[in-house]
Amino acid sequence: MASALLLLPVLSAAFLIVALGPRGGGASTLRLDIHHRFSATVRRWVESRSGAAVGWPERGTVEYYEALASHDRAIRGRALSDAPPPITFSEGNATLRISSLGFLHYAMVSVGTPSVTFLVALDTGSDLFWVPCDCLSCAPSASMNQRTDFEFSMYSPNMSLTSQKVPCNNNLCELQSECSGATSLCPYKVAYVSADTSSSGTLVEDILYLMTEDARSEVVEARIVFGCGQVQTGSFLDVAAPNGLFGLGMEKISVPSILANSGFTSDSFSICFGRDGIGRISFGDRGSSDQKETPFSVNKVHPTYNISIVGISVGSTATKADFSALVDTGTSFTYFADPAYTQISGAFHAQVQDKRYVPDSRIPFEYCYYMRYGSDKVMSSSLGISSLCSALYTNL
Repeated sequence: MASALLLLPVLSAAFLIVALGPRGGGASTLRLDIHHRFSATVRRWVESRSGAAVGWPERGTVEYYEALASHDRAIRGRALSDAPPPITFSEGNATLRISSLGFLHYAMVSVGTPSVTFLVALDTGSDLFWVPCDCLSCAPSASMNQRTDFEFSMYSPNMSLTSQKVPCNNNLCELQSECSGATSLCPYKVAYVSADTSSSGTLVEDILYLMTEDARSEVVEARIVFGCGQVQTGSFLDVAAPNGLFGLGMEKISVPSILANSGFTSDSFSICFGRDGIGRISFGDRGSSDQKETPFSVNKVHPTYNISIVGISVGSTATKADFSALVDTGTSFTYFADPAYTQISGAFHAQVQDKRYVPDSRIPFEYCYYMRYGSDKVMSSSLGISSLCSALYTNL
């Protein structure tokens, strides 16, 4: 039998399978060679039959990796075709840690018509999204602008064509007891862990601009309820979230909950902060089937992202643990209560070879060290915690 050549597209032609029949008169053995559609082998095959491979991206170029990513999204999209695609902010999914603004992680969001863009802190430890609005007491824009390259904005319901008032009889109004009537404006006030830090004002409804994270990158206009923050106190007047705060909690007032309940996304989101301070955020991202997971310990009265910690490791020293921890992106540092704190600090100090700095009441940290001459960091061991179901978080 003569040799046969057959090309079959697999997974939206991401790969090409070359099926070769038996050579000569030997046993009828079938050999399959699998080549990626953008491989050099397939490119030579295309060029030999149809001339130059028009539009074929060069390996290692930005276009090459964009093409690969596009195929990955298409394949994953088919696997999740029963759910709407993930979405992110219309300004992009990037997050950024800004040291001069409280060491918090920020993203740019746009609301209203015409749209106004805000640099908001991302906070999984609270629920409400609020921005400075018709301010009575807000962070001074002039001094805040000097700390970043971003020009801080202010929202006003009267300046947005799509803004609507939220009355006290709205099911998202939590302070109905402070209302003068069912149709009066719904007030809000949120107090935060930082000393004397709060935001208060009234709730409004307007458009939050998003876009799908698929090949189409379609604009999504989602009507959400958020806070018109007229009065800020404490850290909000100085270093933290001067241009607004984006609550990502579990309550129904949070944007992830509103998006899910309105059918825009699945009831999930992903957020990732890189060591270089750059990260990403995506709403409706359900993750992958092979990822590690840990369950939340949810308090039904006030649900938060609490996880169970079952182990602590400092370098080569590992101990068992049994406590609950809150995953809070709005907190700049990781905090432990005793006995976990004593275990961690003792094991950490025992493994640091640098000289310890004498404790100073002006410094909020108990363990500080002198750096060696010519070094830019203290030589220390890695710190890790293990959560239920064996998810490990290292170098906290």
